[in-house]
Amino acid sequence: MAQLILMPGKERSAFKQHHPWLFAGSVGRLEGRARPGDTVEVLADNLRPLGRAAYSPKSQIRGRFWTFDPEESVDDAFFKRRVAAAVERRQALPELLGQAGLRLIHAESDGLPGVIADQYGDTVVLQLTSAGADKWRHAIVAGLVKATGCARIYERSDSDVRGLEGLEPTTGWLYGEAPTTPLAIAENGVKLAVDIVGGHKTGFYLDQRDNRALLGQLSAGKDVLNCFCYTGGFSLQALAGGAASVLSIDSSGPALEQAKANLALNPQLPAERAEWREADVFQALRDFRKEGRLFDLIVLDPPKFAPSAAHAERAAKAYKDINVFGFKLLRPGGLLMTYSCSGGIGLELFQKIVAGAAHDAGREARIVRRLAGAADHPVALNFPEGEYLKGLLVQVD
Repeated sequence: MAQLILMPGKERSAFKQHHPWLFAGSVGRLEGRARPGDTVEVLADNLRPLGRAAYSPKSQIRGRFWTFDPEESVDDAFFKRRVAAAVERRQALPELLGQAGLRLIHAESDGLPGVIADQYGDTVVLQLTSAGADKWRHAIVAGLVKATGCARIYERSDSDVRGLEGLEPTTGWLYGEAPTTPLAIAENGVKLAVDIVGGHKTGFYLDQRDNRALLGQLSAGKDVLNCFCYTGGFSLQALAGGAASVLSIDSSGPALEQAKANLALNPQLPAERAEWREADVFQALRDFRKEGRLFDLIVLDPPKFAPSAAHAERAAKAYKDINVFGFKLLRPGGLLMTYSCSGGIGLELFQKIVAGAAHDAGREARIVRRLAGAADHPVALNFPEGEYLKGLLVQVD
């Protein structure tokens, strides 16, 4: 096995903090030969063993730790154990019992860097974003089949991140056959279709499950504005919660068509209270401001503005702009549910951005609740750089 030897003083994050990434600037040299995705021994500059990692020569993240135990073998059995542990972790949480859609594996948070696995009924969607995860595809699939008893596994390894690892996008069935009927799940009493082939991420944003339920609890009698609505998850929960009206905006025509189709799957919901608008959200909010239109509850759940810390400054301006608009469109006592999924924007910075937006909008506001991703999207304490959901529920005077 090849050895990845660190620069002097660079072992601190690995040895003491167990940070799962080794950046190129921390690596002194590679002794032996290793191909992309191969497992290498990681050593401090004094040759003290620190663990074993997946090697990625084309990425600035030169190594991703599989284990901090220098003696642990990284083989098929290793991945089956890690997959089984991740699945069991979810099974132990009472709030996830009976959920038709949930995340089974959340990358570094489950000790499997570059591995995302989401389950929709008897179908699992797998996303592999690192060279190491790609190399162990077959072991990961076998582990998922054994741990879940799923009927099929579809691969959605088509994110841009793979390019940074020197990997081509790849999609297709890895296990079982395509279902004969459209895939759908029930979430908090609402039925939703899931497009695992063409939808965002693995087909749906499971991490917002609890926050969609909260919106439903807050919506009774309110005029709700759902921005970046995608396929209508928040919108349908607002209708189920008794909203007086729900206006949903997205720039994607196909996403809106799916949102309308999702509403049609739920004949118990008052479709006449729903309005769908294809538009640029920033421009639509400007137009509402000019029209003097106001809402009781606004959801701002934009796409990722900052994929890394290098984009944080530009993203902060975008987050501030859109939250300023949101605050200006709220009636007195109104609620703003605002989110960021950007890895480059931490919770503390996001809170400062939203506070600045309230000030610029001339509104007195307070945080009612900090909002996080669902329980099946754990966040590793030693991995603050990861993409995870951050949100705030804010009330204005």
